[in-house]
Order: sequence, then structure tokens, then C-alpha cells
Amino acid sequence: MAKYLLGVSYLPEGAKGILKDGGSKRRQVVEAAIKANGGKLEAFYFAFGKNDAYLIVDAPDHIGVVASNLAVNASGAASIKTTVLLTPEEVDQASKRIVTYTPPGHYDQSAAGHEAFALLQSMGFAALLEVALPET
Repeated sequence: MAKYLLGVSYLPEGAKGILKDGGSKRRQVVEAAIKANGGKLEAFYFAFGKNDAYLIVDAPDHIGVVASNLAVNASGAASIKTTVLLTPEEVDQASKRIVTYTPPGHYDQSAAGHEAFALLQSMGFAALLEVALPET
């Protein structure tokens, strides 16, 4: 299962519900909803600052998380921002993958790259490239 960090901001209706029912009741309701969607609530904390609560949730897939977020956001009682969390081991795996990336403004200096540059130049895009071909 994937882990997610949920930042929850209560809107006026949600704040009224917290005042009426309390924080423990809110945690119970949230935990039941997550469980019904195949997930598990790992942590639930109320907080000061930008968000009113933070949750760490294990969920089987992104679809269920998005469906839950849509339901909460549409309720008008709270707004949720979701961050997918990665383990250090997942970052280890990612760091071992070979990725080819050319940053903007850099071009392939191979013959094919020169041909592509010449083609873009002939199409009137040379000013957008903002690079000069080295002398060959």
C-alpha cells in the first residue's frame, strides 16, 4: 500500500462540527471512512498553522484517495491537500534508474541534434532556442 500525507483545512461548517463533536469523534469518523475504502489511518494530528489537521494514511491505490478527497472537498466542510509519501528504499530504487534528460536551452550536440536545430531554425524558431551552434 502507498502512504499519503493529508493536510486538512476545516472550513466554517467543518469547524462547527469539530466544536460540536470534538476531535476524538472526528478521528473515529475519518478512520472508519478510510477503512471502508480499503485503507488504514496511521496517524491523525490536529495542528496550528496552514492546516488544521494532518493525517498519514495507507491506501491501496490513488483512485480511492482521489475519490475520498473529492467527497471531502465537495462537502464544503473541509479542504484536503494530498502528498504521496516515499520510503527511503523507494528513493534508493529511483536513484538507480537511468534517466535521460535535456534541460531547456541545451541541445543534443550529435549530428542528429544539429539537424534538429537546423530544422527548427528553418521553421523560424531560432530566436526561441536562444542558443548558438558551436563551430564544427
